[in-house]
Amino acid sequence: MSTSLDRATLQKLREQNPAWRLLAATHAPFIISFLHQAFLASNTRTVSQQALASRLEDHLHEGRSLGGLELPKRAEAYLDDWAGDSGWLRKFYPMDSDEAHFDLTAAAERAIAWVTRLLERRFVGTQSRLLTVFQLLSSMVEGSEVDPNARLAELQKRRDAIDQEMERLRAGLVDVMAATELRERFQLMASTARELLADFRELEQSFHLLDRDVRQRIATWSGGRGALIDDILGERDALSSSDQGTSFRAFWDFLMSPDRQEELTQKLQHVFELEAIRQTAPDPRLRRIHYDWLAAGEATQRTVARLSEQLRRYLDDRVFLENRRILEVIRNLEQQALAFRNSPPGGTVAELHDLTPAVELPLERPLFAPPFVARLTQQLLEVGEEDVASDGLFEQVAVDRARLRTNIQHLLQRQERITLAEVVAQHPLQHGLAELVSYIAVASENRKSVFDEQSSQRIEWNDRRGQTRSATIPLVVFTR
Repeated sequence: MSTSLDRATLQKLREQNPAWRLLAATHAPFIISFLHQAFLASNTRTVSQQALASRLEDHLHEGRSLGGLELPKRAEAYLDDWAGDSGWLRKFYPMDSDEAHFDLTAAAERAIAWVTRLLERRFVGTQSRLLTVFQLLSSMVEGSEVDPNARLAELQKRRDAIDQEMERLRAGLVDVMAATELRERFQLMASTARELLADFRELEQSFHLLDRDVRQRIATWSGGRGALIDDILGERDALSSSDQGTSFRAFWDFLMSPDRQEELTQKLQHVFELEAIRQTAPDPRLRRIHYDWLAAGEATQRTVARLSEQLRRYLDDRVFLENRRILEVIRNLEQQALAFRNSPPGGTVAELHDLTPAVELPLERPLFAPPFVARLTQQLLEVGEEDVASDGLFEQVAVDRARLRTNIQHLLQRQERITLAEVVAQHPLQHGLAELVSYIAVASENRKSVFDEQSSQRIEWNDRRGQTRSATIPLVVFTR
């Protein structure tokens, strides 16, 4: 996307962009050198205020001793200025600390990176970047091709090239990359690896800005919860689904693979052992650059997690306020009822269609079951000659569960809770074990009943022969 660099746009950018203001600052060499040493050279994400102020005091003392440095204020004052309107540092308080910490902003890092590129390089590699451009173009052309025959032709061409390379290796012809090519590609790899860390900081700053905006809107919001949550989640989804957020998720999933981490470690170790690379005295921190990526990515993930925490706190506070409002309404109704106790109004005051709400949960609805279709087969019944006793038919017992529920409700009118043993003591079992099982079934159907598996109770009754029977069951408690 092209950007118009007209005079008005550049003038506004010069006045408002923190990176440009840093480059145009009066003491830019001093500030850029300190920020580079404190954050980028040491590859440090966050520094506590005390530690950073101590390092800045040493930097100020060194600059004043050399002369020509007019910075009379203390280090803490300069840190606050750089974290304020200047926009070169971000001051915040971590979750597990009450001391302020500082982090470099993405704009300041871009300015420092631009100054770094002004330094004279040993050589400017063009072949590796040309190959990178060619490979990117090839991957885009191949990835957007919808013709299967064209893709098969490209794969066939690639396989022929691999076959030719394998034949050359079998013949003992090994092409080794020249030292210049190795150094050129290493330079491109190192610059790309450092730019990835800068990209992490820029993405983290985007989520920080969203987090700050969420805090401001929560503090000033007076509407409903649903509208605010929908608005906030919409912005978060827009940021996550943007090109930057989508690319970050793909990169993070790729990097979180243990196999990929091990592969990167082995390849970096192998490259650093090459003689052509050792001669350039590379930065030893590049050996662990993928672990720095992980640390930067975790910082970005923690910023995203704070958004969810802010929403959770907002919902908790809203629930507390709503419960408090409900209690105030109930007390107001009680006071009004007491005021009309001695002189109640005449006629119909209010009509209630139903005293309890009807709650129907979708998951409690039974699943569809096809009706049972009985199959009738023509079969001749033969008259039996066996003499079977029919006493068992007359010994069947039918337990009236409605009577059991009535017994429990009458007892709960006098007390808040009652155990099954106390119910049986007031209303002895008339049908023995069958009635006891029915009591347990009634308790299981009532949501206010409690089964305590850790405790037990003993139920006794007399059977028809007058013998005492007993059963030990878990503690069953009925409540109002």
